Amino acid sequence: MTITTHTARVTGPVSYRAASGRRVNIPLGPCVIESTEGPLTDIIWGSRGQSCVALPAEEVKAAQDQGHLVLLD
Repeated sequence: MTITTHTARVTGPVSYRAASGRRVNIPLGPCVIESTEGPLTDIIWGSRGQSCVALPAEEVKAAQDQGHLVLLD
């Protein structure tokens, strides 16, 4: 399994479903994106990488297309 890692920046609303069931936005700022050949992509954020979420690859691509998630490398 190949893992592709990118540094990125959240510049607009990128949401996920929290454990409470509510939609929550990933905070604006730097993040790391890790993807495999599978259907999910991990987005990791926080000053020490303490927060992460696995989103469907289609949602990540849509956020990139809208300019809300910008790859830096």
